[in-house]
Amino acid sequence: MSALDETIALLSRMIAHPTVSDRGNRDLVEFLAIRLRADGARVRILPDMGGEKANLLASVGPKADGGLLLSGHLDVVPPGEGWSSDPFTLRRAAGRLHGRGACDMKGFVAACVTMLPRLARRGAPVHLALTHDEEVGCLGAQALARAMAAEGPRPAMAIIGEPTRMRVIEGHKGCFEYTTRFTGRDGHGSAPDLGLNAGWAAARFALRLEALAGELKAMRPEGVFDPPWATVSLGRIEAGVARNVIAGQAAVEWEMRPVSEAEARHVKQALADHAETEMAAHPGLVMKTECFGEVAGLEPRAANEARDLMLELVGGTPGLVPFGTEAGIWQALGMDAVLCGPGDIAQAHRPDEYLEESQLAACLDMLGALAARP
Repeated sequence: MSALDETIALLSRMIAHPTVSDRGNRDLVEFLAIRLRADGARVRILPDMGGEKANLLASVGPKADGGLLLSGHLDVVPPGEGWSSDPFTLRRAAGRLHGRGACDMKGFVAACVTMLPRLARRGAPVHLALTHDEEVGCLGAQALARAMAAEGPRPAMAIIGEPTRMRVIEGHKGCFEYTTRFTGRDGHGSAPDLGLNAGWAAARFALRLEALAGELKAMRPEGVFDPPWATVSLGRIEAGVARNVIAGQAAVEWEMRPVSEAEARHVKQALADHAETEMAAHPGLVMKTECFGEVAGLEPRAANEARDLMLELVGGTPGLVPFGTEAGIWQALGMDAVLCGPGDIAQAHRPDEYLEESQLAACLDMLGALAARP
């Protein structure tokens, strides 16, 4: 059986595990652990607090610092409506591999698992990190990074196999997601002064977000990203229960995509100051912000051995992407990091998601070339 056929067969088994982020992934983790151990890998399973989800870290080669981390996530987004076939049954048609997670990013994971025995012969450590809950805030990677910081291993480079059409990507912004909740005092709409309208507080908060968007634009008018500045976006506002009732509760769902930690700190401090002023001016008003995930960006750097290595293997010129990944987590842990994986991000999160067989073959070629390097 060719490496491509073997990888497609493994991918079929993986897609059959519906590892949507609101479900567990332990069955798939245990299945892969058996396969990896049979191929000689040293495998660690790191469960989450509930025990229904886990990260998997497989290592081959010498037990030493340095070497390479191959990074992929096992969770997928919900399938939604509009599929032409069962989203959790691989459908092979016209050179495409259809199924939820085929592109994002079980295809890359299947290729790494297939090629790990060959990568074990490199003479340097190779680690495969498979995480849970990337789609809902990179929770698994953050937990795994804490474990690695405390116990090792300590790879020198990381390749994150998100779908880039095998192009080398050296940077992306962060993605920080929040909901700010407002509690006032409801009452009859005919006597607004007797209540405390949380809706007005939410509206003033929304206007502060809009002002911050302008401040961030002025802080970085030029740069390599498109747009170059950090962004703030208001996604959703909800308040009250009826037209004639003073809104006692309100919420604003919002996000920011910082280029640097300094910009994230600026937004956080500005909103903390705003909340303090608001609650002092309106006694009884309570404002609380809930964080749903802070995913660090991947900072483009002049010195990046992972980028240089991948350019040698696949060619082209390095680029940037607008979507977030786990790469910034590995960079913060001290690794040079780069994105390069099979498939097109345009196919991710859509009905009839697919990965082209030619892209999967190109990924296998890249891993084979990597295995041949000393």
